[in-house]
Amino acid sequence: MFQKIINFLKSFKHHKIRTGFFIILILLAGYYGYKKINITAAETRYVLAAVEKGTLIASISGSGQVSASNQVDVKAKTSGEVMSVGAKAGQEIKSGAFLAQIDASDALKAVRDAATSLETAKLELEQVLEPADELTLLQSESALIQAQKSKQDSEENLIKAHEDGFNTVSSIFLELPNIMTGLNDILFSYNYSGTQSNIYYYSNAITTYNIDTGSLYRDDANNKYEPARASYNKNFDDYKKTSRFSDETVIETLILETYETIKNIAEAVKSANNLIRLYQDTLTIRNLKPQTLSDTHLTNLSSYTSKTNSYLTNLLSAKSTIETDKENIISAERTIKEKELSLAKTKAGSDDLTIRAKKILVQQKTDALRAANETLSDCSARAPFDGMVAETSVKKGDTISSGATIATLITKQKIAEISLNEVDAAKVKVGQKSTLTFDAVPDLSLTGEVIEVDTLGTVSQGVVSYMVKISFDTEDERVKPGMSVSASIITATKQDVLMIPNSAIKSLGETNYVEMPNETIAADAVGKNSGIALTTAPKQQIITVDMTNDSYTEVSSGLSEGDQIITRTVSSTTANSSSSSTNRSSSSGNIFNMGGGPQGGAVMIRTEVK
Repeated sequence: MFQKIINFLKSFKHHKIRTGFFIILILLAGYYGYKKINITAAETRYVLAAVEKGTLIASISGSGQVSASNQVDVKAKTSGEVMSVGAKAGQEIKSGAFLAQIDASDALKAVRDAATSLETAKLELEQVLEPADELTLLQSESALIQAQKSKQDSEENLIKAHEDGFNTVSSIFLELPNIMTGLNDILFSYNYSGTQSNIYYYSNAITTYNIDTGSLYRDDANNKYEPARASYNKNFDDYKKTSRFSDETVIETLILETYETIKNIAEAVKSANNLIRLYQDTLTIRNLKPQTLSDTHLTNLSSYTSKTNSYLTNLLSAKSTIETDKENIISAERTIKEKELSLAKTKAGSDDLTIRAKKILVQQKTDALRAANETLSDCSARAPFDGMVAETSVKKGDTISSGATIATLITKQKIAEISLNEVDAAKVKVGQKSTLTFDAVPDLSLTGEVIEVDTLGTVSQGVVSYMVKISFDTEDERVKPGMSVSASIITATKQDVLMIPNSAIKSLGETNYVEMPNETIAADAVGKNSGIALTTAPKQQIITVDMTNDSYTEVSSGLSEGDQIITRTVSSTTANSSSSSTNRSSSSGNIFNMGGGPQGGAVMIRTEVK
């Protein structure tokens, strides 16, 4: 056996390529065998959080220096005519002191309109929250009964319309045979000659003086008569087969058929009349006397014309009445369906979606009133701190624009000058609160208030920045002019709102949604960093979001307090007792599970949630 192995290896002595390939196969087989034995399937676990109510605070951060200057310009927040000025140069003033009043007539109107809109929205909300009163319920029931009666009336009218239409056709066929017989006698009898019919007599008399015209009028009369006779014959047969007890569709078809027959007969009468009129005119202009019988023919044709016109009017009226009654029945059926749904809704009361929409509307109108009041407040310029008026820049009657300097104040308080980019600066307003920290005094934190925001920005290397001045609420002797300062300015605050972690929110196009367990989960499982396993796939819940900060987002619809949502997933490998956290929206890896580990990162929190 040993000798056989030696001989086998010697056979590869001069085949190095084959030998190398053989070694690679052995290594790969060993690697896959090892992986097969040691790798255990990963289990996906879900970290949950509960929707909670709280105070959502959004802020922006910036840095700068403690100013060496104590001079601040008070600027107008709106444009308009200066109605009054309340300070003069050299005057000592307190924080909040009146400096100037800008025309506020438009702002006052906006406040009144916003207040009216809010009151209307509140009344609408109260209306949908209250159960239907007896009067409303009675009105809904009456509306349904009226719609049902309207349908019944339309159905009865349709039956009568079919009866009236059949009566009209019957009346027509009492006279129509006489008209057809008379028309046939006028054209095809031999009253003037035993060798030619009347139609040829008239045309030949015309041809004597006008070769072409006579044959044209004769052929037209003949060509109009033939389809009139054919349609009459068929129509008369159909009429004899129909009774007033026939199906409604059969009666409608008879009415339409009779209408078309009368049109053909009217055209035939007209053509015969044209032929005889031309005969008389041709002889009269040549001082020749037409045959007396031609006058009788014209009189009869005139009578036929009057009758056919009357028939057409009556048949068209019957046809229109039937169509109108059918449309009324369809409309009544739709109205009945609408009133049935309305009555059911009235009995059931307003649904959750309607109530939620009204609540959102009230919140929107509340925000609009708050904004209108802020705009009204902007019409009054007031001192942001205690100090002295160094200079007033406006007088009564001046028209100023937003951002114009009203007065220059000198303060004893220290001022921080913070530089913000254009995006953050757009969110900052005078009067907003701020927290100040200092690199030189790490354990010190002071509060302050925004007292000035630059109207014009400065551009440096293509970046636009704005200077914001913040006055200190309290003094600390350790803070010196020129020191570095960091400020966190609170730009928005909402209390008692539903909020969820930002990591829970996903989006598809413009739609936001969260994932929720599709099964009952114990309350103590919420918030576990190790997550929990679910027996069924999570469900998606569409939400509407509003205010947000770096950590949390307000949810205005789609969720309720206490709802359980998925914030992230955890994948664990039991073989090596290790776990990794993954964002549900992204993952990477390769067939050897190399280089595709979970990705992580840091989030700088510039806001706080209380």
